[in-house]
Amino acid sequence: MNLWSRRKFFATTLVTGALGSTANLFGKSPLAARSPSVNPGSKRPVIISSRNGLHALEKGMDVLKSGGDTLDAAVAAVTVVEDDPNDDSVGFGGLPNEEGMVELDASVMHGPTQRCGAVGSVQRIKNVARLAKTVMERTNHTMIVGDGARRFAVDQGFEEINLLTEHSRKIWLAWKARTSFNWRPGIDSPEWKATVAQIFDNDPEQIEYAMRVIEHPPTGTINCLAVNEKGEISGTTTTSGLAWKIPGRVGDSPIIGAGLYVDGEVGGAGSTGKGEENIKISGGHTVVELMRKGMNPGDACMEALGRVAHNYRGDKKKLGTFHLYFYALNKDGEYGSASLWKNGYEKSKVAQFAVHDGSEARLEACKTFFDVVSQEED
Repeated sequence: MNLWSRRKFFATTLVTGALGSTANLFGKSPLAARSPSVNPGSKRPVIISSRNGLHALEKGMDVLKSGGDTLDAAVAAVTVVEDDPNDDSVGFGGLPNEEGMVELDASVMHGPTQRCGAVGSVQRIKNVARLAKTVMERTNHTMIVGDGARRFAVDQGFEEINLLTEHSRKIWLAWKARTSFNWRPGIDSPEWKATVAQIFDNDPEQIEYAMRVIEHPPTGTINCLAVNEKGEISGTTTTSGLAWKIPGRVGDSPIIGAGLYVDGEVGGAGSTGKGEENIKISGGHTVVELMRKGMNPGDACMEALGRVAHNYRGDKKKLGTFHLYFYALNKDGEYGSASLWKNGYEKSKVAQFAVHDGSEARLEACKTFFDVVSQEED
């Protein structure tokens, strides 16, 4: 059976749910034979990220071109996004938990030394990727969480701030009004039916966005991977997590081996989307191990998505309730990304990721596991 036939069989089997024996699918991958690289003729340095890091990759590339460390480059890029109050996926202005508190998670991994650090459920500290790097550099621990992480950050000179912007606060209030009878005007008020429109002063654009994130809570995250001219590679993943989550919920972003994994002899991988699904397959580690066996980055990401789909026997209705991306970069500068669905987090946009290989930052299309838009109900 040739490569194309195997891949066609693999996808068809998942969709129909009639998997039968999966030993051949997941014991010995049907994608194990190499297909063309996503970027044939690759070059270094290269830095890649999820789509929301497009405008920040120049900062990371500047570090790489100046001879800086690859982890410094990745952290420099995501810090731009963490600082942006208009990006509610990470850092300052991130969408909060159900109690209105912004809780951040992050991890870093340094390929040249194989060191790592992570923080989870951090409140009032904006730049948690840098904080995770500080855990790696200045402690004998791998992960610090909760109020301990906040206190550690203060001890290390990080500034405490209110991470909830006016924009994210209003969206949280709108979510409360939509989900709780008590967080809206009472029946004795002439405005008792007013909820989201009232909060946003009838601004149609803000109302439309608020309604979208209320109905479909985003899992805002940025993953960034960087390789320099010498083939040294590092990465970071940072997030404000699932909007309206139970306080203390931690997804895959700070979990080494899930939301991020780097092996300096092979490459690195990370993820955005529903972290719970990625944790189940240790996605970051899975992708790197597939690359170790010779698979190119894009196909390795696709195989990881196949394992997620397999957990639901290819049931599109269930799989359609979430989105998931993988990103991968090897030490040779080859890169790739794959999305569970053809669309991005917004159905009107195709799934893309950001790349900078020394010329300029640009968006490239992800490979897509299901070549249709998400089946999630509106």
